[in-house]
Amino acid sequence: MRLNHFACAAALLAATVAALVPAPAQAQTKTLRFVPHADLKILDPGFTTAYISRNFGYMVYDTLFALDGNGKPQPQMVDSYTRSQDGLAWTFVLRPGLKFSDGKDVTAADAVASIERWAMRDPFGAALKNAGAQWAGIDAATFRLSLKRPFEMVLDALSKPSSFALVVLPQRLAQRPTTAPLSEVVGSGPYLFKRDEWVPGNKTVFVRNPGYVPRKEPPSGLAGSKQAHFDRIEWLYLPDSNSAVAALRRGEVDFIESLPADFIASMQTDPGMNLQSSGAYQGQLVMNHLHPPFDNPKVRQAVLQAVDQERFMAAIGYPPNMRMAHCATYFICGSPNETAAGAEPYRKADLARARQMLRDAGYKNEKVLLLVPSDVTYLNALALVMQQTMKSIGLNVEPVTMDWSSVTARRAKRNAPDAGGWSAYATVANEFSANSPIANIYLSAACGNTLPGWPCDQRLDALRAAWLYETAPARRRQLLDDFQRRAYETVPYVSLGQYQAASVARKELKGTDKLWAGIPNLWVLDK
Repeated sequence: MRLNHFACAAALLAATVAALVPAPAQAQTKTLRFVPHADLKILDPGFTTAYISRNFGYMVYDTLFALDGNGKPQPQMVDSYTRSQDGLAWTFVLRPGLKFSDGKDVTAADAVASIERWAMRDPFGAALKNAGAQWAGIDAATFRLSLKRPFEMVLDALSKPSSFALVVLPQRLAQRPTTAPLSEVVGSGPYLFKRDEWVPGNKTVFVRNPGYVPRKEPPSGLAGSKQAHFDRIEWLYLPDSNSAVAALRRGEVDFIESLPADFIASMQTDPGMNLQSSGAYQGQLVMNHLHPPFDNPKVRQAVLQAVDQERFMAAIGYPPNMRMAHCATYFICGSPNETAAGAEPYRKADLARARQMLRDAGYKNEKVLLLVPSDVTYLNALALVMQQTMKSIGLNVEPVTMDWSSVTARRAKRNAPDAGGWSAYATVANEFSANSPIANIYLSAACGNTLPGWPCDQRLDALRAAWLYETAPARRRQLLDDFQRRAYETVPYVSLGQYQAASVARKELKGTDKLWAGIPNLWVLDK
């Protein structure tokens, strides 16, 4: 009976996958079948830092500027721009012919409203506001930025690729309150969202946007032409990694965005597969600063002291050559902003010292609700190791298991943990979301910010502002070190280590060498 039960279960799983993933021969159009890292629930990339919503945004929206393959800002929807000699006045002109998916022209008013909406949530936008930024439309295609003091990173801000990329919305949508995500999708990107075929938990469908106006330059990173090669792209959510890999090998899907570590060795030797790095990632423990026990920086320091980065990275399962034993910087090891300032006391985990630090902090056995994603293997591994680590130093941990999309919804709640809120969760950030004090949003400690965790430290925020506006290289470097020293004191979040992620595609898929680390720019792919 037990054998029959497992046979029936296997048959049911196979039937479910077959129904979700149609055989290639059935395709009536040129279709790319892509397995994303998570399920899509929030359609507004300006509301959440969840990468699945960001990736959705790049499919259906376009940006004013974008980073090229060398990480340099390039005009995207903007045709030309000028800057005054003193850096206080900027003028931008949109490319002609840009249209939204509802057929209406993209105008300067849309661009200005989109920038203003983005600036309400993004730290770069806040930095522009602090420089006195005023945006105004001049005519249908032209808009202007006026500053009260020079801000050398204007183009870096407008081309920010992740954790609130600046996508352009119609003015009427951009002016809606930011307290809830937008559900209406009207973009001007390379693809159109097929809402009538969207099955949350299963499938998201995009079709080529006939009204998209590509740039003439070849694609490079997130910049250049986004002319789509596929008529249709299907995101097929297959949380069971065995099923996803089996579907890839049978040719039922073309590309797996996040390859589980268990399959790396076999994919490296499979002649039909193309395994590639997805860039550097940093594991992170985000803590709720609004409620006990993590409203106390001394408790956060105790957790930091207990973290053995090598153990966390090994738990993800990537081979040693794809992970680091320890990374001391908050800003990605190997990046221009790498620094070890302030890290010395925490280079080696010390559980005995961490337990003493927790006692000294006055911990009162408050319950820690740790959100544990069930459907993303590497996040699940990080959370389970964190559960063990917290228990080992005396924290009263209660795991709450749910899928990742539910985690991203719950983490926005400010309620106390025992009233539907949360205490901590583990996540990861790719290099574009962690490589500087402004890109790394979880280091945004501006009091009153809207970021999950809600860190508040005026000194840290002031150091970041000083770093942003400083132009002398030596002084800027000193401010970067000072910023990280303060981060190790106040602990906005805990770094769990650094690793290289992997994705895999079938060999017949062309253009995988043009994929950008950590952000699936699927428009470069072809068959």
